[in-house]
Amino acid sequence: MSETIPARESLRQLRIAALIEGCTLVTLVCIAAPLKHLAGIPTASAILGPVHGIAFVAYIWLIFSTRRELGWTTGDLARLLVPAFIPFGTFFNVGFLNRKADALN
Repeated sequence: MSETIPARESLRQLRIAALIEGCTLVTLVCIAAPLKHLAGIPTASAILGPVHGIAFVAYIWLIFSTRRELGWTTGDLARLLVPAFIPFGTFFNVGFLNRKADALN
């Protein structure tokens, strides 16, 4: 049981990171980029771009550290990485991560 608690915590952190990364990407693509290119207001992109960059790097780092901790396959890794490049993609990973947490029982 002592191994289950850190694994659950890692999965919880990864779920939170997936949601944050997804929200920042969607906001960047759907709000900040149109404001910059259509309305000539680059401020939103200038602020949100680095915020999304930090969220993305943190998400990727958590994926690899959790993979090492839980021994995930290359397929699991791809399942988590590919959607990070698609708006709304990481939101689908939350269900996948919930199933991984349920499998720890």
